[in-house]
Amino acid sequence: MKLVLLSGGSGKRLWPMSNDVRSKQFLRILPRPDGNGLESMLQRVWRQIGEAGLAADDVFVCASKPQVEVIHAQIGEIDVIEEPARRDTFAAIALSTLYLVDVCGADWEEPVVVCPVDHFVDDHYFREIQKLGPMLRREGADMALMGVWPTEPTSKFGYIVPEAPAEGDCFRVKQFVEKPERAVAEELIRQGALWNCGVFCFLPRTLVGILRERGLPTTYEEARRGFDQFPKRSFDYEVVEKLAAIVAHPYRGMWSDLGTWSSLAEQMQSEAVGRAILSRCEDTHVVNELGLPVVALGLKQAIVVATPDGILAADKELAAGLKDVVAPLDNRPMYEERRWGRYRVIDYQLLDDETEVLTKCVELLPGRNLSYHRHKWREEIWTIIEGEGEIVVDDRWQKVAAGDIVRAPQGVWHAIRTESGMQFVEVQRGRGLVEEDIERKYLTWDELAAVLPGIPR
Repeated sequence: MKLVLLSGGSGKRLWPMSNDVRSKQFLRILPRPDGNGLESMLQRVWRQIGEAGLAADDVFVCASKPQVEVIHAQIGEIDVIEEPARRDTFAAIALSTLYLVDVCGADWEEPVVVCPVDHFVDDHYFREIQKLGPMLRREGADMALMGVWPTEPTSKFGYIVPEAPAEGDCFRVKQFVEKPERAVAEELIRQGALWNCGVFCFLPRTLVGILRERGLPTTYEEARRGFDQFPKRSFDYEVVEKLAAIVAHPYRGMWSDLGTWSSLAEQMQSEAVGRAILSRCEDTHVVNELGLPVVALGLKQAIVVATPDGILAADKELAAGLKDVVAPLDNRPMYEERRWGRYRVIDYQLLDDETEVLTKCVELLPGRNLSYHRHKWREEIWTIIEGEGEIVVDDRWQKVAAGDIVRAPQGVWHAIRTESGMQFVEVQRGRGLVEEDIERKYLTWDELAAVLPGIPR
């Protein structure tokens, strides 16, 4: 079985921590089961997959380009299927299936399971998922789904309705009802309906046959080049609801999309994450990523979040509507995780002469390096504040340690590496400070050392 984790979204329901790059599945805010620090939903899911006995070589993540770096930073060098653009789940699943067949050599008859990566579930969830492939073959179905036993009649989710009350671990699907009113949801639950949690199992030949019938790309390279040919719609609408033979497997256990601050706070181990003091508060949580202290005094049912992207102070119940409130905001991400470490923006200024000045605090992890690169529109000034390492500027190598200052003018090649870990402040000065203003020559230190004499490997 091949398992594809869909890492979508750039949602603002968890603003100011979530943004276009750091979606909710990347927020390191959940307690690790061993009590040793915090983990993200992605890291939790990856750990659960391993504990369920699924081989890492059979697990893939489908994600947009801005998310690739943070995925590698959190769970290592997993195979990431990169979407050329965000076009909803139909395009993402089609691209992933073609990648498995054309690039990985997957068999046309080998079951593929697709599920979201950003759901909070019990450990046995991924053992249940492994039942879908055998179920698909046994029932002779076109698609096998996994649904969640409802805990309440709600209009937040879609429902999978059975042909007859479910007996055992499988039933034939009669229809789908999308986010019904409460009264309708109550009746659906009486009929044995399940919440649709977006887990699909199918054979590659089934989906590729559908693509061929619709005149859509049927190879991975064609799909990448013609990605905009795919309708920007969900896999449910474009595929699942049009199939005749569908079966579903009930999942009994914890399942939540942790899509609001209230639901996420319920899974936090402590009322405070980061530098915070809570006094005389009730059902209040504080998350602080800033170096400054945050004090909450006498708050009830509140969430306070302070990050480089902004500050939120909200009633937990009202925070469910946060997405609409912050919709007009369109700031650049102020915090990112990369393969080599992480950074946060601590200041931005636009001077009278239109020069932009951006200041970052950068953490470079042990054994990592920034690529040998240059910028057309800006210069960079690095001030080492902790640790030691080595730099190359304009083909000249030298060691650096805390207190050293390095300048890389516009158009000059430069790179930095550390064996033990390092923090430095980076000041960018120029006009048009954008992430796209970067030209890379060598990604690894070994590549750089191989062509420049006198550089230790």
